[in-house]
Amino acid sequence: MQAAVRAIDTLGPDASIADIAAEAGVSKPVLYRYFADKGELHAAVGSWGAELILERVVVGVLAPATARERVTAGVAAYLDTLAEHPQAFLLLARHHAGGDDPLAHGKNVIAAQLARMLGDALRRLGGDAGAAEPWAHAVVGLGASVGQWWLERRTMSRAAIADYLGDFIWHALSGTAAEQGIDLSSLDLPADVTPIRSGRQA
Repeated sequence: MQAAVRAIDTLGPDASIADIAAEAGVSKPVLYRYFADKGELHAAVGSWGAELILERVVVGVLAPATARERVTAGVAAYLDTLAEHPQAFLLLARHHAGGDDPLAHGKNVIAAQLARMLGDALRRLGGDAGAAEPWAHAVVGLGASVGQWWLERRTMSRAAIADYLGDFIWHALSGTAAEQGIDLSSLDLPADVTPIRSGRQA
C-alpha cells in the first residue's frame, strides 16, 4: 500500500499497476496476489486515505481549544493530509467521477465517527442527537467536494481554505444547534481540561 501511494504521489493519478509493482520491488503477478484488479487497489488506497484523515481530524477536533477553534483545527488537519498526498487523493476523487467510489467505505467510516462525536455532544447538552448522523454526512460531503476543488484549482492558500471551510461548518452546526436552544460554545475545552473521547481513540 505504501508503495502504491509513493508511486501515485510521484507519477500522478495515471500511475499504472506496473509502476506500482516496480515501486514495491515486485512483479505484476505478485501484486495481483494482493489486489484482484486496479479497482480493488484503488479501494485499498481509499481505505488507507480515510484512515489517515480520520486519525488526524480526530486529534484536531479533540485538542484543548474553543469549540470553534476545534472545528477549524479538524478542517486544517484534513486539508494538510490532502496536501501531503495530493496525487493520491486526486486519483480517488477522479476515479469516483467515472464509476465506483473508492472512498465510499472510508467516507462512511469517517461520517460514523463524526456522528458519534456529535451525538455524544448533543446528548450532553440536551439536544436532539438524531441530527448527528445527517450533519456528519453533510460535513463529509462538503469536505470531499471542497478538497477536490482545492487540489485541482489551488487558487488560494491552504490556510485560507481552512478558515473559510471551518467558518462555514461552524456556523452551519452552531446555527442549527441554536435553533434547538443549544450553545455549542459550551463544548469549549480549556488547556487544563482533558478532552472527553468519543468512540475511536485519537
